[in-house]
Amino acid sequence: MAGVTKEKQWFALYTRARAEKKVYDELVRIGVTAFLPLIKKVRQWSDRKKIIDAPLFSSYIFVYVDVNDYYNALNVFGALKYITFEGKAVPIPEKQIIAIKRYLDDPLPDGESESKLEPGQLVIIKSGPMEGLIGHLVSYKNKFRLMVKIEAVGQTISLNIPRSKVEAIHQPPATNL
Repeated sequence: MAGVTKEKQWFALYTRARAEKKVYDELVRIGVTAFLPLIKKVRQWSDRKKIIDAPLFSSYIFVYVDVNDYYNALNVFGALKYITFEGKAVPIPEKQIIAIKRYLDDPLPDGESESKLEPGQLVIIKSGPMEGLIGHLVSYKNKFRLMVKIEAVGQTISLNIPRSKVEAIHQPPATNL
């Protein structure tokens, strides 16, 4: 609880596998502000396909709590623990939550770019809902597939980003001192 203050902050709450929606519903029911980013995915069974809402981050929910709601959120059935570093709950910066919400609300349009990027190169998103996030280019095929690691959550997400929305980050060559 060392990372919790009297002011409300966002925290990542780890849940049981495939229990994110139930935990989210219960958190909302008890009055805790929660955010469960969902994306549309196609699931295929042997006889049919169905579009479902799936969590963007498996087994994670974001909660906006202060010291009073910290344990209320943790006591919900299916909630396991807060994401911690050195034993302290790690607050998620508000700008990361806003960037995730913008990404979900505003699908990125296709675009063109004049610069040549290579797989493995470090790039930054220069516009759009995920502006300012840094990742590595994995591959491209008319669009770049940019991998962005959100440090506080400790997971990696893959995003389809138009070429016009990213640019290379030029790093100075490493020197051996």
